[in-house]
Formats: sequence, C-alpha cells, structure tokens
Amino acid sequence: MSISLKKLGPGLLFAGAAIGVSHLVQSTRAGADFGYGLVWALLIVHIFKYPFFQFGPKYALATGESLLDGYKRLGKGVLIVYFIITFATMFTIQTTVTIVTAGIASSLFGNIISTELWAIIILAICTLILIRGKYKFLDQLMKVIVITLTISTIIAVALAFNTSGQPPSFIQVLPKNALEIGFLIAFMGWMPAPLDVSVWQSLWALEKQKVNKDYGVKSSLFDFNVGYVATIIVGLGFISLGALVMFHSGDTFSNKADEFSNQLIAMYTKSLGNWSYLIIGIAAFTTMFSTTLTTLDASPRTMARTSELLFNRFSKHNYLLWVSILIVGTISVFVFLASEMGLLIQIATIISFLTAPFYAIINYILISSKHTPAQWRPSMFIHILSWLGILFLIGFSIWYLTTL
Repeated sequence: MSISLKKLGPGLLFAGAAIGVSHLVQSTRAGADFGYGLVWALLIVHIFKYPFFQFGPKYALATGESLLDGYKRLGKGVLIVYFIITFATMFTIQTTVTIVTAGIASSLFGNIISTELWAIIILAICTLILIRGKYKFLDQLMKVIVITLTISTIIAVALAFNTSGQPPSFIQVLPKNALEIGFLIAFMGWMPAPLDVSVWQSLWALEKQKVNKDYGVKSSLFDFNVGYVATIIVGLGFISLGALVMFHSGDTFSNKADEFSNQLIAMYTKSLGNWSYLIIGIAAFTTMFSTTLTTLDASPRTMARTSELLFNRFSKHNYLLWVSILIVGTISVFVFLASEMGLLIQIATIISFLTAPFYAIINYILISSKHTPAQWRPSMFIHILSWLGILFLIGFSIWYLTTL
C-alpha cells in the first residue's frame, strides 16, 4: 500500500478539486430532480473529457514543462486567451466552493458563528496550509481527504439503499425545456471538473516530480486514472443519495449557502436517521474543503506561471501575490453576492462548459504536435476519442446556446 500511495499525488489532487460543487450540489440535485435519469450524462461526460485531462500530466512529464509553456509554443495569443478566461472566472469559482464549504461548516458546528466568518476562517486555514506546507503537505493531506471522502460516501449510499422503501428506477431521461437543458449543461460543465483543471494537473505533476524523482509519465497516468475513477464513484454516489433521499419528495434547495447546507444534511439524516448525521457531515465537508483548498492553490499557481511567461518577469513572490489577489476578490464577491449561491454556481458551471471546447482543442493540438515526444503522442484510439470529445463539447454548447 505504501508503495502505491507514493505513486499517487496529482491524481488525487485532481479528485480533490473535481469532487466538489459538481458532486455535492449538482449531482445531488440531479438525483433529486431526475432520479437516476442523468447517469448517462455523468458517464458520457467523463468518457469524452478523459483524454483532455490526461494530456495535462502526460505532456508535463514527457516534456518537463507545463501545459502553459506548451500554450506559449503554440502562440502567445493562446496564452493570452487562457489568462483572460482564468482571470474572469477564478473569483466566481473560488467564491462558489468557499460559500458551500462555509455553509456546511456552519451546519456541522451548530451555527455558532456566521457563514461569512466561516468563509474567512476556511480561507485562512487553506492559505496557512499552502504557505507553510507547500506542495508536499498538500499532496499528503489530499490522500487522507480523498480516501475519507470516498469511504464516507460509499457508507452513506449503502445506508440510503437499506432504508429506502422504493425500488430505484434507472430509466434514462433527456431534458426537454430550457430550464432542464440549462441544468444539464451546468451539471456537465463541472463534471468531473472544468477542463482548465488539466493545466493545474500539469503543474502539480511537475511539483510531484520534484519531491519524487521516480514519478514519470507511466506513474502519472496510473495516478490520474485512480483519481479519475474516484470522481466517477463519488459522482454516482451523490446521484444515488439525491435519488434515494429526495426524488419525488417535493423539496427544493435554497440558494443561500447556510440554508442549503442545513437542508442537505437534514434531508439525509431525516431519511437515514439522526445517527447518520456525522457520516453525511464528514462526506459533505471533506468534499468541499478539498475543493476549496486545491482551487486556492491551483488558480494562483497557474496565474503566476502565465504572467511569468507573458511578461518575462520572474519572482518567488508571484504565487503569494496571486493567492492574495484571489482571497481579496473572493471575499469581495462573497460580501456582495453571498445570497445568490445558486446563481453563482449556475454562471460558473455554464461558463466552464462553454469554454471547454477551447481547452479540448488546444490540449489535443499540443499533445499531437512536434512539441511532444513521438512516443507519448496519442494512440489511434485516443485520437478518435479526442475527436468525438471535441464534437460532443461543441455540439452541446451550440445546443445550449440555441435553446436560450
């Protein structure tokens, strides 16, 4: 086990970043509104996004440089587009995950302090972890979090199956009206994660190699696959929880973070029993804390490297500067839009889906180009899956835009 765990790192960081709003909020809502009817969407989006996420660590360890360096090789304009998209979305994304985390913390600890104060405390704890522990501690901590999260989710689903009085229906559905289609796109937008997480993966892979010289391309692919399978298992778990506990219940979620968290945990414990409160609470909190922590590391890490490549200015304080910018921006958005959690999630997830074709195309071009050693370029199967994935992402984006 210890040998296997040493090979894991960025893949579990990927899982930690991915298993968040897309799973706890969107997957639970999918189960609550459609039962098991959107399992097809969860599985198909994992299949079609897979190669583009995989290209991140694969390119990094095959070339010794991040995807951001590769983007610059394709043209400075590509890097500028990345910078603009990331700057435009990182504050909303960080606010969204922090709000949900703070709401769950408030629910777990009996509302002893406000959700706003919880958000600041959580950001402070995450910042301290990143500054003092740096990548090595983040790598070790995420192994504990993702394992805890997966086990607690499986236990919660098993309990829900045992206490559910109705046999589940696995009939798949295709949303029809604009509201349902909007939810479907939002659901797939962050399932398992936005495609720009592939950039994060490439940077984490390089950091992992600094602390473990044996971490190469093959190790990174094994690591990534473990993390990717974990996102599928937990995603199906939260759909199951929503379907078993809330489907046909007539209940609807609040758009306020603290009320949403109270509703979520209360509905589960009402169905499963008060004794299950701690299990549900741990699953929910570890889900969101891991996402808050990894996004607070990744966005500044990518923006620091992007600004270095664009402006040829290198500073050891660049990362801390972007962490500070992200925290200030997050608190600002939180203060003014905290009551609009549902809207923030909808905006962030839809933007992520609409920008996904850009990342898919650029990652595919880069991994197939002369900049990648021939032995690590995609196989014919991955080429075909990539083409189908690009068509899928573009097609669904056009479908969404034409139904507005």
